[in-house]
Amino acid sequence: MRTESPSRSATSRVVAASLVGTTVEWYDFFLYGSAAALVFNKLYFPAEDPLVGTMLAFITYAVGFVARPLGGLVFGHFGDRLGRKKLLVLSLIVMGGSTFLIGLVPTYQTMGVLAPLLLTLLRLVQGFAIGGEWGGAVLIVSEHGSARHRGFWASWPQAGVPLGNLLGTAVLAVLAAVQTDEAFLAWGWRIAFLLSGVLVLIGLWVRLAVAESPLFVEAARKAAEAGSERPPIVEVLRRYRREVVIAMGARFVENVVYYVLTSFILTYIAVHLDLPRGLALNASLIAAVVHFISIPLWGALSDRVGRRPVYLLGAIGTGLWAFVFFTMLDTRSFLVITLATSIGLVLHGAMYGPQAAYFAELFGTRVRYSGASIGYQLASIVAGSLAPIIATALLSAFGSAWPISVYVALCAVITVVAVVISPETRRRDLAADHAL
Repeated sequence: MRTESPSRSATSRVVAASLVGTTVEWYDFFLYGSAAALVFNKLYFPAEDPLVGTMLAFITYAVGFVARPLGGLVFGHFGDRLGRKKLLVLSLIVMGGSTFLIGLVPTYQTMGVLAPLLLTLLRLVQGFAIGGEWGGAVLIVSEHGSARHRGFWASWPQAGVPLGNLLGTAVLAVLAAVQTDEAFLAWGWRIAFLLSGVLVLIGLWVRLAVAESPLFVEAARKAAEAGSERPPIVEVLRRYRREVVIAMGARFVENVVYYVLTSFILTYIAVHLDLPRGLALNASLIAAVVHFISIPLWGALSDRVGRRPVYLLGAIGTGLWAFVFFTMLDTRSFLVITLATSIGLVLHGAMYGPQAAYFAELFGTRVRYSGASIGYQLASIVAGSLAPIIATALLSAFGSAWPISVYVALCAVITVVAVVISPETRRRDLAADHAL
């Protein structure tokens, strides 16, 4: 017992630091998605048709996803060369700074076309930073913990995603509740973005106290003794191409369904169903709490039964649930809408919980940051970034959610195929080389 206590204590500190930092970064990133559905479509992309304005706002939202692979590539390269900790600190500073500045951008009425251009530029910076965040946060935890409980511990940085969404939604919900619609639209929404400056300081204070990954330190020592080595991205493309494709496919429906459940739902409820904005925010708030709780539970289950069975349950479940989800939203009942969103996010958690350990276990230590980040972030371009746009376009074209359900189901098929052809990675030795 005595020999395990220091290890558990160290792992707990690393988990806490990753969770806090990830929560702050995803608060910043998701805040933009919520604002795109509720505010930016009016202030920066005015249009006669509300759905057209929303689609334009979601296009800038998607721009952040386009920058994520570049962030994953750059941060992955230096994270594999210089260490996980330094890059995690840098990603937090870059993300927080860009989010703070979004809160200061003048509107279209004040600056004309420069306003949406500035907004888009800052969204690109956000995407670049978040592209580097995910890999470092989940890897530093994965590389500290034991193989026996890796799925559970590594799932906590993943839980920072719904926690960040929860925090962003909660701030917007409070601001919307205490202000008139006019005040919220005029200046109230900016408070949520300016708060990012305070949150970044808290995240930095926690992250700077964390030790570097021991696996990385040992791998770096061996690499230095061996002499010159290829750049991590070259090694990934040379020896880990199949693993990158598997990660992209496994990520597909997970990414799509998440943004349908958390971003597009605001448009569907507020614009298509013409229900109060607060109803959508409050339903998302409750569902985010359920999601946060479910992710570590699924991660722990993957330690017992394997990554693939849990992941497949989530992929198949979300593909089927898409046909139930919108039918429940159409009831216009707050309780039913909340239940529909919560169940959808629990099923999503069956993929997102094991995902961190699963992807980390696919790659060797010296290329793990690059490999996991590239697979994770490349999928976000064609999956998550387009999901709200495609869903909004389908709703506008057909006036029905049925085509959106079919779209989600087809994405689920892609993920199921990727996971089926993947090896089971539970309890792999992360210090070993597992290139397929």
